[in-house]
Amino acid sequence: MSLKSKIGLLLFMALLFFAPLVRAQDKVRVNNIDRVRLAEVFRIGDTLGNQLWSGWNKAPFSVLLVTPDNEFLIRHPKPSTDFTLLNYDPLLKSNIYYRKRTQSPQFLATFAIAGIPTIVIGQAENTAKKTSTPWAVVMLHEHFHQLQYSQPGYYDDVNALGLSRGDQTGMWMLNYPFPYEWHEMQELFSRLGRSLADALEARPGADFAVGLSAYLKQRRELEKILSPDDYRYVSFQLWQEGMARYTEYRIAKSASIRYKPGKEFRALKDYQGFAAIAEDLKSGILSELTTIKLDDSKRVVFYALGAGEGLLLDRAGIRWRQRYFREKFYLDKFFAPPADYRRRT
Repeated sequence: MSLKSKIGLLLFMALLFFAPLVRAQDKVRVNNIDRVRLAEVFRIGDTLGNQLWSGWNKAPFSVLLVTPDNEFLIRHPKPSTDFTLLNYDPLLKSNIYYRKRTQSPQFLATFAIAGIPTIVIGQAENTAKKTSTPWAVVMLHEHFHQLQYSQPGYYDDVNALGLSRGDQTGMWMLNYPFPYEWHEMQELFSRLGRSLADALEARPGADFAVGLSAYLKQRRELEKILSPDDYRYVSFQLWQEGMARYTEYRIAKSASIRYKPGKEFRALKDYQGFAAIAEDLKSGILSELTTIKLDDSKRVVFYALGAGEGLLLDRAGIRWRQRYFREKFYLDKFFAPPADYRRRT
């Protein structure tokens, strides 16, 4: 056999070997609906994020999109070797990497992938959000977590709270043994939530000042009853999860006023306007505050309470967001003496 024939045979055999792999990779792709959704999320963040939080665009915005069969890594600067490059996507302005699915398609979370805080999220239909617009908004909630985690000293400051009790995985944030079942604690949180909702809904002026004072009194009662560790845990959760829920609402509200969704996003069959989403989020926060059942909801109660405190600080006219990342974990420190509020509102 001539050298030319041998080379031809080797090329033919290589094609036989690699053709199935090429065909398999051709079938792996991010579907167009997901691409449109993701592109809209990035565009909303770029347009509105820095108006709410300084440094928004400096935080990583990497995403792991989880589908029933595969996971797609987007905007990640250093993918690990278990990911394969799929293509460059001009709509998402990013290389797309993929691997077989390892995470739940129902996920709405943020945690490290290859050392980078990454939003790990299922397709809208497979998550609790179900449709495009609330799914897009909750991704911006998760991006706020990326902003938190990327702050200088964040992990050292969290460790300094002394709440991990030897847990190096971070799961203590979910599993901390807070006394959710105590009847006294349930009553206290129920009063706290109702008091916060009353303050948020009070009429401007004297009524608001009274409502704010009543809430801060309940807040001080909470500090008296909790152990130092439990108080630090509550403060941490209000700062971290509560402010992510607050951000979710504020971004949706801002998008309803000064953002025009892209044509392709508006053309999606399940598209909803941002005004309706913002209203749902606001009413949801107030509803959760007035129906707190600590023993049932456990740490989830901190989402609405923290979000409500952020809204209360806004209503009081306090410039607190400039201090938020410098003075971590204690939202109550941002409240000025109640006497200041009668003239502000």
